[in-house]
Amino acid sequence: MEAAAAAVLPALVPSSSAVVVLFAYLGYLAAAGAILPGKLVAGAVLPDSSRLHYRCNGLLSLLLLLGLCAFGVYMGWMTPTVVADRGLELLSATFIFSVVVSFGLYFAGTKSRHKSSSLKPHVSGNFIEDWWLGVQLNPHFMGVDLKFFFVRAGMMAWLFINLSLFAKSYLAGSVNLSVILYQFFCAWYIIDYFVHEEFMTSTWDIIAERLGFMLVFGDLVFIPFTFTIQGWWLLRNEVELSLLASVANFCIFIIGYLVFRGANKQKHMFKKDPKAPIWGKPPKVVGGKLLASGYWGIARHCNYLGDLLLALSFSLPCGFSSVIPYFYPTYLLILLIWRERRDEARCSQKYKEIWAEYCKLVPWRILPYVY
Repeated sequence: MEAAAAAVLPALVPSSSAVVVLFAYLGYLAAAGAILPGKLVAGAVLPDSSRLHYRCNGLLSLLLLLGLCAFGVYMGWMTPTVVADRGLELLSATFIFSVVVSFGLYFAGTKSRHKSSSLKPHVSGNFIEDWWLGVQLNPHFMGVDLKFFFVRAGMMAWLFINLSLFAKSYLAGSVNLSVILYQFFCAWYIIDYFVHEEFMTSTWDIIAERLGFMLVFGDLVFIPFTFTIQGWWLLRNEVELSLLASVANFCIFIIGYLVFRGANKQKHMFKKDPKAPIWGKPPKVVGGKLLASGYWGIARHCNYLGDLLLALSFSLPCGFSSVIPYFYPTYLLILLIWRERRDEARCSQKYKEIWAEYCKLVPWRILPYVY
């Protein structure tokens, strides 16, 4: 145990190369986000009737960065395992960066005199609460919407860590069906996220959560470094799946994807056009505000069910010899039940009798006939 700790602890100290990789990555994303063309999407209407606009060029930024990295590897300027080789160093560097940024957001937010919904400070007087949950809804830095920027950085980093792990497995000759399934499922999910990046502008995180340590850490550290635990596990443990298990795993992924993407798309389209047909029929709307058709007529948070099935499909390629690869779906189950409870309380307060009517019409929270 002492020998293992002695080997790990030095790697937790960020090296200069890890810091360079981190800031080069964030610098590229900031520049690409500002320069590259992309669809300009209007965000949700805020309490003061204002709306932010988001340039959704994440997919182009991702493809360009993949091309630049491939060219760098071809020219011998970098190795494809550069991220996997510095995993712990990048983790600690990103964590320290997240803490520093969170303090900066807290102090800048408390000094803000803005009256707009995006930048108006919300100070409870409890330092820990304000630092953790954030003070401002949509803080900016040098013209960059930090909340939108950080979630883009985290999602993209998830893919690049996985690709670096895949390169390491390939060079070690340990790529098998389990590795391929895991890599394919995650890559599909992440690329699909950027294809539909505009849907992010209508999510709870963007329209309701203030930007504090909880979101900064969640986006920059938790997403890329814990959602890749399965990749690290498969790098060190050989798992052979049967054909039947692989097919079952693939079916769970497809069902999860269809529910998750379909539900989010229906919600986004309903917000843009409340009269748009759902599954070929006019939408059923409760109180003129709440969609009760399609997936949203099956469960009140059916998108969470899709997300949970996807998370499970990412872990199943690791087999059942350890609970470690199942950290992500376990964490997500706890998080989404907690978030669903918060959503229910917020919607009950906001919509009052309309929400009560919707709950009678759609009694199931996440999983029909179970919960």
